[in-house]
Amino acid sequence: MGKARSAARGKASAAPAGALGSRARPNPNPFEVKVNRQKFQVLGRKTRHDVGLPGVSRARALQKRTQTLLKEYKERDKSNVFRDKRFGEYNSSISPEEKMMKRFALEQQRQHEKKSIYNLNEDEELTHYGQSLADIEKHNDIVDSDSDTEGRGALSAELTATHFGGGSGPVPGKATQQPSGGEEPPKSRRELIEELIARSKQEKRERQAQREDALELTEKLDQDWKEIQALLACKTPKSESGGGKEKPKPDAYDMMVRELGFEMKAQPSNRMKTEEELAREEQERLRRLEAERLRRMLGRDEDAHSKRPKHLSADDLNDGFVLDTDDRRLLSYKDGKMNVEEEPSGDSSGGESGEEEEEEGEGWSEGGPEDSDSPDGHSDLESDADSKDAHSADGLVGRESDADSVEVHAQLQGDQRPSPGERLPRDDQAAARAQLPYTFAVPESCEELKSLLSGKSMEDQLLVVERIQKCNHPSLAVGNKAKLEKLFGFLLEYIGDLAVSDPPDLGVIDKLVVPLYNLCQMFPESASDAVKFVLRDAMHEMEGTVETTGRAAFPGLDVLIYLKIAGMLFPTSDFWHPVITPALLCLSQLLTKCPVRSLQDAVKGLFVCCVFLDYVALSQRFIPELINFLAGILHMATPNKQSQGYTLVHPFRALGKNSELLLVSDEEDMATWQRRSLPLQWAGGLKAQTETEANHTRLSCLAVCLALVRRCVLAYGALPSFHDIARPLRALLTEHLATRCCPPTLQELSRSVLTEMENQPRHYRPLVCEKSKPVPLKLFTPRLVKVLEFGRKRGSTREEQERRRLIHKHKREFKGAVREIRKDNQFLARMRLSEIMERDAERKRKVKQLFNSLATQEGEWKALKRKKFKK
Repeated sequence: MGKARSAARGKASAAPAGALGSRARPNPNPFEVKVNRQKFQVLGRKTRHDVGLPGVSRARALQKRTQTLLKEYKERDKSNVFRDKRFGEYNSSISPEEKMMKRFALEQQRQHEKKSIYNLNEDEELTHYGQSLADIEKHNDIVDSDSDTEGRGALSAELTATHFGGGSGPVPGKATQQPSGGEEPPKSRRELIEELIARSKQEKRERQAQREDALELTEKLDQDWKEIQALLACKTPKSESGGGKEKPKPDAYDMMVRELGFEMKAQPSNRMKTEEELAREEQERLRRLEAERLRRMLGRDEDAHSKRPKHLSADDLNDGFVLDTDDRRLLSYKDGKMNVEEEPSGDSSGGESGEEEEEEGEGWSEGGPEDSDSPDGHSDLESDADSKDAHSADGLVGRESDADSVEVHAQLQGDQRPSPGERLPRDDQAAARAQLPYTFAVPESCEELKSLLSGKSMEDQLLVVERIQKCNHPSLAVGNKAKLEKLFGFLLEYIGDLAVSDPPDLGVIDKLVVPLYNLCQMFPESASDAVKFVLRDAMHEMEGTVETTGRAAFPGLDVLIYLKIAGMLFPTSDFWHPVITPALLCLSQLLTKCPVRSLQDAVKGLFVCCVFLDYVALSQRFIPELINFLAGILHMATPNKQSQGYTLVHPFRALGKNSELLLVSDEEDMATWQRRSLPLQWAGGLKAQTETEANHTRLSCLAVCLALVRRCVLAYGALPSFHDIARPLRALLTEHLATRCCPPTLQELSRSVLTEMENQPRHYRPLVCEKSKPVPLKLFTPRLVKVLEFGRKRGSTREEQERRRLIHKHKREFKGAVREIRKDNQFLARMRLSEIMERDAERKRKVKQLFNSLATQEGEWKALKRKKFKK
């Protein structure tokens, strides 16, 4: 690394082989020799590296890196290091005998300890009552059902020899008898088996007899023991025993243990149902209730269909009934035929009419499938009982449905209970017709939605919208998602119509925000598109008005309510939002382009300011349009327009027609005014007011403005430039307090707002010029520098010279190390590049080989196909 050796060493290397007795090096290639020429020679300066071999040095450095750095790079992920873990191998203080003993003990401990407490398959002997489980599992003693305890599971030698020895050999344990002239011939196999069976039966009978004898002796012994026990038992009477020691009372610990023993255990609960299952159950419940309502509306009783058994089994005893009255009749036979007493005329007529009405009911049930799907009835409030939990959770219990159910229940409890097939009274039918349906289809247009909701109370409208959502949940059918997405736009349009009506129905609008929020959570994209479309339409209309007339008016109450609803449906703290960001721009345009020309405009502007503060409540975003509008409202209520410490910005003017719109000069009206909130209906339109009512409205607007100023102070008090921002508001509030042109309540409110402004801390200091010492005049006194020694190294102490030398050496070594590190990095980069190129070349070769094989297969397949086609 580095450059070649000095020229002296080069000349010495070129010396003949005989000199110094070393091996002669070859002469360097003249094209590889680099000569560093000097322009001029300096006496006394030692020259180094004037002649070098950069090629040889580079090759030597590359070889060294290949042997060291490249080897480490290739073995970077390998950890095959041999470690000698023998106990005491490198400890010279332990003798060899102690080493061997300790190693043997560790080996035994390693074999006997369990590696895992959950692994039952290790070689460990398990016992049961002192017996090894391995010996028990061998099943040496097989229990025979017919054998006794002794000799259990053992086979006789004869049976073993007979069955497993083939039967031809001699029986073990017996002396073999050789046939002779006077002896019996050997028995056949059949005789042996019969003899064996007889012997086993004999043994079995003997064992049975022994068991019976043992049982009799046991019973006799028990009987004798009972007689003896009766003589030995000497119990003292309870009266005498009571005088002895009393039973100790249990302490608190024993009582707690017994209570824990009798404590009820936790029972497993049912799993939580999914959203699809809940929607399906709600739809089924509403369908069942709708079928019940239709049945009651048509006057049909439930017993004609719901109580009739649909199927009777062949084993049914038909005993699932209760006899209310004893209507049994005498059975008699006449001329071989069964004779039943005739029913009274009233009953017969009733039965005929019931049959006719039953036929009519059957014809209606076929036409209306909803009634046939509802097995529950309403006479005993079964449908209400079944849906009690759902009603209590959703809050959808209708007053009319409850009244009708109670009325029908009271009627059917009486004596005049309608028979099966009889129609219900007309009052119940009218009540059922007046009741809301339980199932609704999603309206296809806004007019259809208006027809469903118009003329109904606020609770009924909410009930209709909620039932539309539940009956058409997206998980119940494929097209329900698109229908409910349209429903959001229809509800938004319906809210706009309610806002522009006279008077606006704000109560219904407030309640309809909940279903709007639910639909927005289900379909956020379609909801955002609908709200953006409404806001875009309002902005286009305002821009057209500005282009036509040069000025714009505040929009209607519907647009203001849309802006308020947008802040409730979507997050307002995001840095950028596809709905809230355009809404913020729309609000700022309203506060900057719409002048205040009437009290209605002032009410609308203050409502926009309230919406603006609601939007930035979490993000604390500074809105300059808001501060400017509030300053303009305070300016309109200020009598003295001359001493201004502020500047008004469009759409307000310092002097003009409406510059004193909110100024009140009547002291009687000030005395009779009471602070209250501004009704939102005033934004839709103010009716003709007297002068006193108009002054009260002006004072209410001023009170709302001061409350908004207080909210701004609390929101923007932490800003570094708050005091500069609030300077025009402070000037206006000070002017109000000085002129005393408002009631004492408003003066106290203004004073509290000013106090809060002053209490806000100042986060910066005003800019001032930095104080510095005065610059002295330049003097022409020469600067004298003592020169101790000329040259590059100045004279100093020995420590200073050593320090400079070390610094110079450190710099030189640091530069050399940085140079070597750079070369090492370049070398590793070349190695990585070569590996990548080799992998790419191998991959290309394999891909090419695969393509060649595929092309060969394709050619062979086409050739075979052509051959088949020719045939």
